[in-house]
Amino acid sequence: MNLGYACINTIMSANGIMTNRTMRKKTFDQKGLDYVSDLALLNVKDLKTIVEWNNEHGIKLFRLSSQIFPWQDEYDFPSLKDYDEICKLMLEIGDIATKAGQRLTMHPGPYNCLASPNPKVVAKTVRELDCHSEQMNMLGFEPSNYNKINIHVGGAYGDKSATLARFVKNFSLLRSDTKKRLVIENDDSPNEYSVKDLFDGIYQTIGIPITFDYFHHKFNTSGLTEEQALKMAAITWPDGIAQCCHYSESRRKEFLDESIRPQAHSDIIYEKIQTYGLEPDIVIEAKLKEQAIFKRVI
Repeated sequence: MNLGYACINTIMSANGIMTNRTMRKKTFDQKGLDYVSDLALLNVKDLKTIVEWNNEHGIKLFRLSSQIFPWQDEYDFPSLKDYDEICKLMLEIGDIATKAGQRLTMHPGPYNCLASPNPKVVAKTVRELDCHSEQMNMLGFEPSNYNKINIHVGGAYGDKSATLARFVKNFSLLRSDTKKRLVIENDDSPNEYSVKDLFDGIYQTIGIPITFDYFHHKFNTSGLTEEQALKMAAITWPDGIAQCCHYSESRRKEFLDESIRPQAHSDIIYEKIQTYGLEPDIVIEAKLKEQAIFKRVI
């Protein structure tokens, strides 16, 4: 079982090393692509530093920030003035990760709704997901679910079955490399999508693997135990590619504070992670990021 963390290394960011330098839309409009390129180059340089740090500390799983390239759906990457240098660095990063067995993944934000009834939202989502996949290409990775691009279905829009069918239909709009990387995650609301919903409504039709989120499952079980849901999700992953899961715990329970939102994530991991005989890769989604890995209960 490999444990990893998401996007921000708290130890490194305290020293100004980060991969999410971005800007407001107004700044983007004023300063243009030269400034975008400056920030993207800094982000990529620091990404290399973080990937190397992960290797030195035995971390084999890391989620990349979706803000490495600010406003990435507004331009083509080759139009950046530092594109050649960025590509060189990205290939170096991919090579470092591959040689060390460090799995790099992505998780575009919740505004990416492939199943939206609004064609403009769908078009923007397709563009955004293809941009994420292009970054995986820049890292030199062959398209597969190993370097997964993880999304949620999004809202139910008043009809869960119709929304799942729309997701399946709109999946065809993605580039082939994006399709090969896309995975889908269960939600933390009974009004949205459980592992069983995703298995029946998406996996059985187009074969997209399911990322099992332990914490989300507590709020949306569809009658499955944790073990049953984990193992149902495991079935969906291709042979030779480790199942990937997300794990977090209750902040309300951690701080014994009933005023905290039930779905809020804890700072650390205070319970043993149950894998029921499986060996998944698990992204720890705790607030203390990489520190939570080292502080966890064994």
